[in-house]
Amino acid sequence: MNREIPRITGTLRAKSLQVPEIIWTAKGIVIMGRRIKSVIFTTDIATIRNCNADAVLAVYPYTPQQIISQTIINASSIPVLAGVGGGTTQGFRTAVMAKDAEAQGAYGVVVNAPMSNKNVALINKVIDIPIIVTVVNDLEDVQARIDAGATILNISAGSRTPEIVANIRKDFPKIPIIATGGPTEESIKQTIAAGANTISYTPPSIAEVFSDLMDVYREQAEKTKEPDAGDEELGRLIELL
Repeated sequence: MNREIPRITGTLRAKSLQVPEIIWTAKGIVIMGRRIKSVIFTTDIATIRNCNADAVLAVYPYTPQQIISQTIINASSIPVLAGVGGGTTQGFRTAVMAKDAEAQGAYGVVVNAPMSNKNVALINKVIDIPIIVTVVNDLEDVQARIDAGATILNISAGSRTPEIVANIRKDFPKIPIIATGGPTEESIKQTIAAGANTISYTPPSIAEVFSDLMDVYREQAEKTKEPDAGDEELGRLIELL
């Protein structure tokens, strides 16, 4: 029996970023009691505060800094999976970053593909939250990653993502997998069918969202508008102030 889900929103917050509905068909991953089916790939706080994703994948192409992860975690109303390095940033610094991210309240730490298994093992010694290791191709030694301490795999292989997810799932039926869903509902559906537990969604940029919004504002600005009662009431309030 299908039951309609009540949807409640505020007047001012009615406009928000919604992840594609197909994502909710994924099984999800339960991290510290929270079931996560969708993660939004962004570090933009305005987007994070105005979306319906289950968690944030806060990974960025610069050297990780504690102030960045702290700010995102403090501002976010949903769990944050914080990037701690893997490319330019490796070694002892990544272990310190991971430890700090856990103390700040992160639900997991994300390391990029170039990070060595020795480094993953070092991080595993100092934190008690999941280590999410990024996989970018089918050359990855998944068993070695798991042995080093990887808890979750983050598959990010472009158009080959569903194929690589399916290959890993055959050999590792129980490993939790986050995977990029691609640009369409069909590509997301394929990734879920291949075995991804959770889908990573890349939102439109602020510039793209603003572009559509400004078109509406310009159209409204061209229309003449007579002052209404609300304008008069606002004028009286301003005078009182």
